[in-house]
Parts: sequence; C-alpha cells; structure tokens
Amino acid sequence: MTRPISTLAAVSLAALLLSACATHEVDYQGEGEGVIGAGVRVQATLETPSVGTGGGEDAADDPAVWIGERPVVVMGTSTPGFVAGTDKKAGLYIYGFDGAVLQFMPEGLLNNVDAADLMVSGRSQVVLGASDRTPGKEGVSLYLFDPAVTGQNGVRPWGAIRTDVVEPYGFCFGRRGEEVHAILVGHEGEVRQFVLSADAAGQPVSREVRRFEIGSISEGCAADAGTDALYLAEENVGVWRYGLNPVSGEARTLIQPIEEDVLVADAEGLTILADGAARYLIGSSQGDSAFPVWRIDSGVPEYKGRFVVEDGVVDGVTGTDGLAAMGGRVSDAFPEGVVVVQDDVNDVGTQNFKFIDWRVIKAALGL
Repeated sequence: MTRPISTLAAVSLAALLLSACATHEVDYQGEGEGVIGAGVRVQATLETPSVGTGGGEDAADDPAVWIGERPVVVMGTSTPGFVAGTDKKAGLYIYGFDGAVLQFMPEGLLNNVDAADLMVSGRSQVVLGASDRTPGKEGVSLYLFDPAVTGQNGVRPWGAIRTDVVEPYGFCFGRRGEEVHAILVGHEGEVRQFVLSADAAGQPVSREVRRFEIGSISEGCAADAGTDALYLAEENVGVWRYGLNPVSGEARTLIQPIEEDVLVADAEGLTILADGAARYLIGSSQGDSAFPVWRIDSGVPEYKGRFVVEDGVVDGVTGTDGLAAMGGRVSDAFPEGVVVVQDDVNDVGTQNFKFIDWRVIKAALGL
C-alpha cells in the first residue's frame, strides 16, 4: 500500500479547496525573503523533509514526477510512482507521494532532472536524466528504474551523455513519436538536443540532433509533444517557444517577456500538466515567488493567471527554482494531479519540495 498523507493534511484538504475558490488576485508580504507578488492564494498539501545539504546553502533545485500504469515497488515500498528531486550539492532523492524519502543517491552536482518511459531490453522502463555539473562528468547523467522488479528495486545509474557544455544547467525530456529527445541547457544558454535510445545490450545510446544558443543565462525547459513545442526560459528575458523538431533550427517566438505581475526575473523552472484535453504550461516567477499558468494545447499559449503558495498545513513557498507537474490520478491524495515545487526558504530546516493538489490550483484560477 502507498503511505497515506498525514491526518492533518487529509483533514485540511476540504478547507484548501474552499479557500482556493477565491479567484481575486492579491499582493502580500511573505515571511521569507522578498515580496510575494500578485496571484491567487493556494496552499500546499504536504512537503518533503529538508534535503541533506544544510548550512543555509542553496541546494534543493528541481523535481520530476513519474506515474506507472500500476503500482511499483521502490526500495521495498509500494507506490503509484515517485518524485525525483535534486540536491544540487549532493545528489538525487526519490520520494513517495506522501513526501517520504524512498531512496537517496549521492551522485554529485545534479541540477535539473526529468523522467521518461523508454524501451530498454525489450520492455518499457523509466529513464531519469539529470544535468550534471560535477567536474569531469559534465553533461547528462542517466538513471534507470525497472517497474517490473520488486523487492529492493530502486533507481540505478545508467551511464551518461557527455557534452561540450561547460556548466550544464537545465534539462528536460521530450517525445517525438517513438523517439525520446533529451534537451540540455547550459548556464549561458547553450542548447544541445539528443535522441536517446538503448542498444541490444541494454546500454544507453545518444545522438546529437541540434545545437543552438538562447542568448544569455537560461535554465527552465519543458517539451509539449502534442504541439511539437519546446519551451525554454531565458532568466532575464522571458519564455521562448521553439519547435521540438530539430529541423526547426533556431526559429522561436517570445510567448512571455519579463513583465511585472506576470513573470518577474529570474524566470526559472517550466513544466507541463495534461488535464484531459487541456494542457497547461506552468512557470516559476522567481523574482516575486509566483507561478504563471498558460494553456498551450491550441498551439498558441493563452495566459490564465498566476498562483502563489501561502502558509497552511505546511509553510508557504518562496523563491522557487524548479517545479514539475502531473495531471490525472496520481494517488489518493492527488486524484486529479499534483504540482511539486522547490521551496527556497523553508520554515524548518533547509530547502525542500512542496506538493500542491492540482484541484486547488484549478479552483483558484477558475480553469
């Protein structure tokens, strides 16, 4: 069985849904560093423990969410799937949907992480990719999880994609038909796009298919298979829409410039959530601790508003770097989807990740 969320969080869910129905936007001063900007107020349902790197260091960075067709076993615990989260000073965490740590891998300086299903050794397995800044390992470190294995099964190292990018920063997977594309974003805006597969021996094979320059410091990355789009965040400029198809080259459209009360520098993480026929791009407006949302399934992004995460069952969220989302049933606690965000200033301990019920966000924004 999956571990249940805390009783307090479960009892408070109805209150969270009711409070989220107020759709007016507000400005208020957060208890953490800096001002929390305009946006409808929501509350997180639960949180993870602090990441291991303490001492006030900027450590927790980026999560990824994966859900299986049926429950899987991670290090002896049955779970519908998992959340991977980076401690960019130390390695990779694997969490359950109750926020509990299922596994920690001391893998070095991993920054952004994403997950995708990939055919390996004749069956679908889960590949995790993480931008790796560890000296001598610069590129994308790869990890594999086999859903068919039980017992002490966990995520394990599975090779790497080495590149000429000096400081790997952002990372995301994208799917084009049967192909899985791995997109690495360098600190200075260098982009390298690869097609990732497995050979007959079950080992990773990568082939570079495109490279281009965004222009300046960039990190956030999200791919939308439905519209063949690649969204990239240039921190002091805004959010760009590229084609995911490598032949589209450097053609791009600025879908959202840096703008007060919409996207305040730094523009950070990006993620896509599918909710039935609708798909939403969610960003991190790190400069004022808010999350802008666009509907993107028509191919022309439509801005739908912003939310901020205030104190509730757990403390509010400030200065988010990375975030990830999954629509549809995730667990009993998140029957319609979840948004997971990094919290830069946690109330107890060091940085961690907060889990927000997608129903709460939908109600607050009137989606």
